[in-house]
Amino acid sequence: MVQIDLSGKTALVTGASMGLGLAMARRFAASGANVAILARGAEALEEARHAIEAEGGGAVEAIACDVTDRQALDAAFARAEARFGQVDILVNNAGSSLRKPIDEITHDEILADFDLKLMAAIRLIQLAVPGMKARRDGRIINVSAVVGKAPGGGAVPTALSRAAGLSLTRTLSQELAPWNIRVNALCVGKIKSGQWERRYAASGKGQSYEEFLRPVAETVPMGRLGEAEEFANAACFLVSDAASYITGAALNVDGGLSPVA
Repeated sequence: MVQIDLSGKTALVTGASMGLGLAMARRFAASGANVAILARGAEALEEARHAIEAEGGGAVEAIACDVTDRQALDAAFARAEARFGQVDILVNNAGSSLRKPIDEITHDEILADFDLKLMAAIRLIQLAVPGMKARRDGRIINVSAVVGKAPGGGAVPTALSRAAGLSLTRTLSQELAPWNIRVNALCVGKIKSGQWERRYAASGKGQSYEEFLRPVAETVPMGRLGEAEEFANAACFLVSDAASYITGAALNVDGGLSPVA
């Protein structure tokens, strides 16, 4: 494993109680960063905190928070700053993959998806940027998905909110570059996560998890689903000094799946 040193940095990661968020938080902490992990479920969040602490590295603050609740989000950010002094790395990872045909999706479902994936990210960026500007240093990752670049049918609303997140990333990368604040996106492809485990459980088929995933893996040029740790490695690289000249990028972590780079 390539060694990246994030000692002295503090990362705040949303949606961090499981899956990709937890993998990123673990990777940051293992690289020396202090980590504030946010998620709605307090019990799962505590389990995540214990798992990260057991591996050593940076300190961990677990904060139960619904990122669509602005007051709760403001309080969570203030708590992270109170514990660690500052937030150097912000990862907007909270999200879902809601897809419905256009004649079935409701107005409220579309608005809720934008609240979760876009408006919450904007609010956290607004909270983090003043400190980053004062220090003339900051790293922001907006977790997106390849569907934001190459949507298929039936992908409303997630394709819309993901595309908006990519536009936000590009816009802010130019706006904040003079303060050495780097803003990038990571686009998820087909990566093993709780989402696939839930789909497997709901399938009701008498087959193993790996058998369930086999036809999915066959759609990926590399012939397999990615691992959460592989996604976390990409995130750790982007927030490190090794990526000091990279901003405004939207990196696909998808095994070659997306037709759009």
